[in-house]
Amino acid sequence: MKRSLESMNIAIVHDWLTNVAGSEKVLLALKEIFPDATIFTSVFDSKKAAPFKDFDIRTSVLQKLPFMKSKRELLIPLTPFAFEQFDLSKYDLVISNTSMAAKGVITKPETIHISYCNTPPRYLWDPSVDPRAKSGSFQFLRRNVIHNMRIWDRLAADRVDHFMTNSHYIAKRIKKFYRRDSAVVYPPVDISNFDLDDSVKRADNYLYAGRLINYKKCDIVIQAFNKLDLPLHIVGSGPDEAYLRGPANKNIKFLGRISDEDLRREYQSAKALIFPAEEDFGIVPIEAMACGTPVIAFDKGGATETVIDRETGLFFDQQTLESIVESVKSFENIKFDQSKIRQQAEKFSKEIFKENISREINKILN
Repeated sequence: MKRSLESMNIAIVHDWLTNVAGSEKVLLALKEIFPDATIFTSVFDSKKAAPFKDFDIRTSVLQKLPFMKSKRELLIPLTPFAFEQFDLSKYDLVISNTSMAAKGVITKPETIHISYCNTPPRYLWDPSVDPRAKSGSFQFLRRNVIHNMRIWDRLAADRVDHFMTNSHYIAKRIKKFYRRDSAVVYPPVDISNFDLDDSVKRADNYLYAGRLINYKKCDIVIQAFNKLDLPLHIVGSGPDEAYLRGPANKNIKFLGRISDEDLRREYQSAKALIFPAEEDFGIVPIEAMACGTPVIAFDKGGATETVIDRETGLFFDQQTLESIVESVKSFENIKFDQSKIRQQAEKFSKEIFKENISREINKILN
């Protein structure tokens, strides 16, 4: 029997609202599609996630515990319990937007549960890419809960009726770890904030933008540009910042966290963006391409679905300084068309995401 979205009570479940990153932008776009939907999440920090402060948000019992908003390491082992406590009995459609535990909510048999899975948790299923499950702060706690978390995560996936995800790369991971098929709907990138500007001249510097944390591989970019002796701007902050500043030569400039306007200027003026991480999708390359800036990216992960080799950027095949050095040298001899690069970025706009995910949801309902 066909079901109408207009007549359905809808809940959107999100892992946590303690910042505004890629998954939160997916949540904002979902809220635009379903303005009357109630949001359920484990904890909510209205200061760090200010765009959500006026929405109807229901938090879990973890909201009352001290330090939970700032200590995500402590939060993770408790999230299975928290999400299983939510009462979603009055909802006809539940959409979980998750890279962790939100898919584990319990729904009525007649409720349709669609999960937009940004990734199966990398620190549970692929520690070679993301080693945080066994390193960093609270590593003793992490090592003692990872096995049980992996078992629970696999069982939680069985509670989902239909999976969607952000790339074919992650669709393969969902198939591998959960034994489930998933529809690919590329996530929204607000490219209206990033554009071509002929008044901004291209500089000689390259650009790295992202968190300064181990698995983002900023260290090999620094090593490569120490060897190349070319100017590099680094935008972002993170726990590895002090460590990364140490070996950086004078040609490398750390800008820290900057405003959206300043970030746009960095994209517009950079010679190219260096993207060394193996990401689920990768919003940063889209933002750069929206400014007509080519991307030099690692040839694995979501970037392989968004960057076109030798048309909107260039790939390197190993996460090593030698591989980056060779790619930058090759890049120097290739001419790129800024307008074509911008056109590629437009394929990943928020408007297209809203159209595609609405079509997929209606397909499921009908």
